[in-house]
Amino acid sequence: MASFFCGADPLKLFGQRLVEIRKQRGYSQERLALESGTARSYLSGVERGLRNIAVLNIYKLAETLGVPPSALLEPPTQQKD
Repeated sequence: MASFFCGADPLKLFGQRLVEIRKQRGYSQERLALESGTARSYLSGVERGLRNIAVLNIYKLAETLGVPPSALLEPPTQQKD
Protein backbone atom coordinates (compact mmCIF):
# COMPACT_ATOMS: atom_id res chain seq x y z
CA MET A 1 0.00 0.00 0.00
CA ALA A 2 1.42 3.41 -0.98
CA SER A 3 1.79 5.94 1.80
CA PHE A 4 -0.27 9.10 1.47
CA PHE A 5 2.26 10.93 3.63
CA CYS A 6 5.34 10.00 1.54
CA GLY A 7 7.40 9.52 4.68
CA ALA A 8 6.36 12.85 6.22
CA ASP A 9 5.05 13.02 9.77
CA PRO A 10 1.25 13.47 9.56
CA LEU A 11 1.25 15.56 12.75
CA LYS A 12 3.73 17.99 11.21
CA LEU A 13 1.74 18.13 7.96
CA PHE A 14 -1.45 18.90 9.88
CA GLY A 15 0.32 21.61 11.85
CA GLN A 16 1.73 23.20 8.70
CA ARG A 17 -1.70 23.21 7.09
CA LEU A 18 -3.25 24.75 10.20
CA VAL A 19 -0.66 27.54 10.21
CA GLU A 20 -1.27 28.12 6.50
CA ILE A 21 -5.04 28.50 6.92
CA ARG A 22 -4.71 30.51 10.14
CA LYS A 23 -2.45 33.05 8.42
CA GLN A 24 -4.63 33.18 5.28
CA ARG A 25 -7.59 34.06 7.50
CA GLY A 26 -5.61 36.74 9.36
CA TYR A 27 -5.65 35.05 12.76
CA SER A 28 -2.83 35.23 15.26
CA GLN A 29 -2.17 32.08 17.22
CA GLU A 30 -3.48 33.80 20.33
CA ARG A 31 -6.71 34.95 18.67
CA LEU A 32 -7.42 31.50 17.20
CA ALA A 33 -6.83 29.87 20.57
CA LEU A 34 -9.10 32.35 22.35
CA GLU A 35 -11.94 32.18 19.82
CA SER A 36 -11.83 28.37 19.49
CA GLY A 37 -11.60 27.75 23.23
CA THR A 38 -8.23 26.00 23.10
CA ALA A 39 -5.11 26.86 25.07
CA ARG A 40 -2.48 28.78 23.11
CA SER A 41 0.24 26.41 24.31
CA TYR A 42 -1.80 23.44 23.03
CA LEU A 43 -2.36 25.17 19.67
CA SER A 44 1.36 25.90 19.44
CA GLY A 45 2.14 22.23 20.01
CA VAL A 46 -0.35 21.20 17.33
CA GLU A 47 1.14 23.66 14.84
CA ARG A 48 4.65 22.33 15.51
CA GLY A 49 3.51 18.72 15.11
CA LEU A 50 4.13 17.85 18.75
CA ARG A 51 0.52 17.21 19.80
CA ASN A 52 -1.93 14.65 18.47
CA ILE A 53 -5.10 16.69 17.96
CA ALA A 54 -8.53 15.20 18.71
CA VAL A 55 -11.30 15.23 16.11
CA LEU A 56 -13.40 17.48 18.34
CA ASN A 57 -10.64 20.10 18.34
CA ILE A 58 -10.28 19.86 14.55
CA TYR A 59 -13.97 20.74 14.29
CA LYS A 60 -13.61 23.65 16.77
CA LEU A 61 -10.67 25.13 14.86
CA ALA A 62 -12.36 24.65 11.48
CA GLU A 63 -15.54 26.33 12.69
CA THR A 64 -13.58 29.27 14.10
CA LEU A 65 -11.58 29.64 10.87
CA GLY A 66 -14.73 29.31 8.74
CA VAL A 67 -13.50 26.30 6.77
CA PRO A 68 -14.75 22.72 6.53
CA PRO A 69 -12.84 20.31 8.79
CA SER A 70 -11.61 18.49 5.68
CA ALA A 71 -9.67 21.62 4.65
CA LEU A 72 -7.40 21.12 7.65
CA LEU A 73 -6.64 17.57 6.51
CA GLU A 74 -5.43 18.56 3.05
CA PRO A 75 -1.67 18.62 2.53
CA PRO A 76 -0.03 22.01 3.11
CA THR A 77 0.77 24.04 0.01
CA GLN A 78 4.47 24.06 0.96
CA GLN A 79 5.89 21.35 3.17
CA LYS A 80 8.66 22.28 5.59
CA ASP A 81 11.16 19.81 6.98
